[in-house]
Amino acid sequence: MPENQYVELPASSNQALGIARYAIDFLSDEPGKSGTPDAGVLERTRLFHTDAVVCGLSALALQTNAPCLLRDEALQYPVTEVTRPVGRAVRKGATVFGSSAEVQVEKAIVANSAAVREWDSNGTNFGFNPRLGRTAGEFGHNDFYPVCIAAAQMAGKSGAEALRAMVCLDEIRGRLAEVFSLKTYKIDHVVHGAIASAAVFGAMLGATPEQIESAIGMCVAHYIPFRAIRAGKQLSDSKGSSAAISTEAAILSVKRAMAGFLGPRDIFRNPEAIFRIFEGPGQMFVPVGKPAKNPDPGDASPFDLTLARSGSDFAVMGMHFKLGLYEHQSAGALQAMLNLLSRSPGLLEDVEGGRISRIRIVAYEPAYGIIGDPAKRDPRTRQSADHSMVYIVATLLRKALEQKRVGWTDLMLAPIDYGREAIMNRRTRSLMQKIEFAHGGAEYDRRYPDGIPTSVVITDAAGATHDSGLVMYPAGHARNTDAPLKSILDHKFRLLGSLASNNGGAIVERLQRLESLSAGEIAGLHEFDIATREPIE
Repeated sequence: MPENQYVELPASSNQALGIARYAIDFLSDEPGKSGTPDAGVLERTRLFHTDAVVCGLSALALQTNAPCLLRDEALQYPVTEVTRPVGRAVRKGATVFGSSAEVQVEKAIVANSAAVREWDSNGTNFGFNPRLGRTAGEFGHNDFYPVCIAAAQMAGKSGAEALRAMVCLDEIRGRLAEVFSLKTYKIDHVVHGAIASAAVFGAMLGATPEQIESAIGMCVAHYIPFRAIRAGKQLSDSKGSSAAISTEAAILSVKRAMAGFLGPRDIFRNPEAIFRIFEGPGQMFVPVGKPAKNPDPGDASPFDLTLARSGSDFAVMGMHFKLGLYEHQSAGALQAMLNLLSRSPGLLEDVEGGRISRIRIVAYEPAYGIIGDPAKRDPRTRQSADHSMVYIVATLLRKALEQKRVGWTDLMLAPIDYGREAIMNRRTRSLMQKIEFAHGGAEYDRRYPDGIPTSVVITDAAGATHDSGLVMYPAGHARNTDAPLKSILDHKFRLLGSLASNNGGAIVERLQRLESLSAGEIAGLHEFDIATREPIE
């Protein structure tokens, strides 16, 4: 590895303190320590941020429950003369989408993060880094950018500084996802994002390494969410708001630590915390030529951690875009359907789907277990429909049958496709009955999370089969090199932006100029009108 490009945090070290120092250095201006991601990293992060915000604004415009409730709640917590400043803050609070009013920062963040996540349509990571042999495969999503904007508003920082903070946050949570699989132990993936949020928020507000370490310890010791929020036939608001609620707790932890509260130290090596409880100690790190005195293999976290400081090898470069509203595990099936239908357009001739007798989807675990769950074959709510493979694929196919067109921009799944009328659409329900979902076994499982291995075979009314072949890297995947990603994202931004505001194009244009925005413009970033549309539910 190039010298000074990475920060190594071995299992034998205090990694919570190491993460804190990494974030502080990364966000500083000190040569040799500050983060210097290249232009491609910054551009990709900016696109993910724009994607996240337009998702959130359109969710508010369509009056979805949790985002509107949490936004209203935030506005009930204005900053006042007695509000205590946080660290180096020049402002006492932050803003929610569509408002210039300063509110308590943790309330602004929980509201904005919930809105960003509501559609389940923003970016995704898979925790897969074969170069370093770190392939724990934990999911994660780009739900945490509101932390960076809120901290920038409070600390008087520019758009370029906020963008660099986003890279840092994604780097911490993305690399944690590569080394520790929370889902294996039924813990929700948002824990990694909460840890990263505590580190970056603290660093931006001037916390010491020890204060950030204390806040990370509090997050892990006090606030561990389980995947119970994602179980069941009909999912609740908790599914979409999990990242937001955990991040709210992370920001409160930072504020308390900066006020003097002492949380658990060295949490990654703590034998009673989640990391050691589930996986035990890793190997004691012994530097070459410098053997430790009486190394204790029991005094280590389960993993080494590598964090990038410069160049192009940042975690965000391995994260994936969703090209519409769908659970990320279904992206391979959607690409397979588009490939197959473009090669066999005759299957679309009958609008009722009469040319199709059977659709067989083969995929990997966890797709088979999560969105292929038989309990999700009859979704009745949006939160369940967007986690139902049969519904997602049948809806895409219905739109193709009706439009006689095939392509990501032609058939992009939008909020309206998850409204009550769409969920109960007669034609969609008929197509759902033709779909069977199978587990591809070891051959498919070994290919995940490198890709999203999925194949689709359609049997037509005459008994002939039409095979998509194996799809590994659908459009939007970090390793896809074929799709015109930027033009597809432009379409998505216009689609959701037009729902979000009558001046959605101007909002998107502002977000796409994030690096050039001054501290004053960041302070007013959320000053725009959000449209009020008819709810889709």
